[in-house]
Amino acid sequence: MKREAVILAGGFGTRLRSVVNDVPKPMALVRGIPFLSYLLEELNNNGFTRAIIAAGYRHETINGYFGEHYKNIKLIYSIENEPLGTGGAIALAIEKVAEENFFIINGDTFFRVDFSQLEKIFIKGKSNLTIALKEMKNFDRYGTVVTSDKRIISFREKKFCEKGLINGGIYLINKRWLKENSPSKVFSFEKDLLEKKGTSDSITFYLSDGYFIDIGIPEDYLRAERELVVPSN
Repeated sequence: MKREAVILAGGFGTRLRSVVNDVPKPMALVRGIPFLSYLLEELNNNGFTRAIIAAGYRHETINGYFGEHYKNIKLIYSIENEPLGTGGAIALAIEKVAEENFFIINGDTFFRVDFSQLEKIFIKGKSNLTIALKEMKNFDRYGTVVTSDKRIISFREKKFCEKGLINGGIYLINKRWLKENSPSKVFSFEKDLLEKKGTSDSITFYLSDGYFIDIGIPEDYLRAERELVVPSN
């Protein structure tokens, strides 16, 4: 399977305005370079050869910085001229996707996963979608995903949890299935697709205990400053 990803890079970064400049969230500087650099480095190290950057707000800052390549990865840009939601952004970007099955990556989250293992689960389960999950403790920022054996049972709203599984923001998905199940031009991938289709037999999950950080709030952005390692040239 050739590895190709759509990276969701259209976030406004509203909650980060107190600590970063007026840029899309994935372009927030972490130890002097855009957060997106860390994601692309991880994809490059795992054999990805194409990435479609799904951008909107101030997209020119992304293109201007990265251009058409990051090391071994060809970069293609899918630009929203109006806010489409996460689902709409993906639906627009898949017109540029070459592979039958492709990854979706949240552009403001770094989650270290075993992509080969995720692919094995996707193939073995004859899946249309495999979701990477992460176990967290003492959190209230995220909704939880309830599982049983190899199936997802339900998605629950945000509330304080001592321990639970969260959606880690990495997916492997079938392009045709996504096209057939996209409800409209503008929609939320999480609310309007995952939560409504997520309990079907063709949707599987992969559980990773890899490093996870979401820079969506100042506290975790500052933690990323302390913890992430700058990629080598």
